Amino acid sequence: MAEAAGAGEVTVRSFTGGVFAENTYLVACARTGAGILVDPGAAAGDAIAAARAAGITIEQIVLTHAHLDHVEGIPLARRQLDVPILLHPADRQLYDAAPFQAQMFGVPLEPLPPVDGELVVGDVVRFGDCAMAIRFAPGHAPGHVILVGDGVALVGDVIFNGSIGRTDLMGGDFQTLMRSIREQVLTLPDETTLHSGHGPDTTVGHERVSNPFVTGVYGGGGFA
Repeated sequence: MAEAAGAGEVTVRSFTGGVFAENTYLVACARTGAGILVDPGAAAGDAIAAARAAGITIEQIVLTHAHLDHVEGIPLARRQLDVPILLHPADRQLYDAAPFQAQMFGVPLEPLPPVDGELVVGDVVRFGDCAMAIRFAPGHAPGHVILVGDGVALVGDVIFNGSIGRTDLMGGDFQTLMRSIREQVLTLPDETTLHSGHGPDTTVGHERVSNPFVTGVYGGGGFA
């Protein structure tokens, strides 16, 4: 488990697990103890246990996108949490195709419960006194979103420490992903902490000057 705090009220804890080493996030409002569970993968149980130990009330399950490794913990989470599941509608096809994804990667998957609500670009996800803005960032997945607020951004598989999300899966597109990084990530302040779907945290400023895709070394366009 790793823990980081935003510029004020938002706290972020990551829990890594599974064959994909995916990061599940417990995001909480420090003042009120309300929280959201973001991208519940194989470590979803650990995140829920930590929330209970810390007195955090998880109010929603929020998905940055619907690839297998980011949804495989939803059945367990839903058994323990009576809260809505939120996803951008452009990723509903991926969500419904989760059994095919699981078969393709040889990973067991329980049936996923239905999605309860849509993430609306330009709106916010609220928990307690805190809110995170919903930004549309397709390219890795057609309905990928990132959550931004309080000096932190949960960026799913858009960008990583030193790399970017793969674009060879269903709905992926390299140029679309690079545009999302340029318009939705690099427009954030350099000190913004980026919490990615895999690997360690990073910052906008660090990726701006060191990520080989961002700087153009690997053909990302060199738009730093």
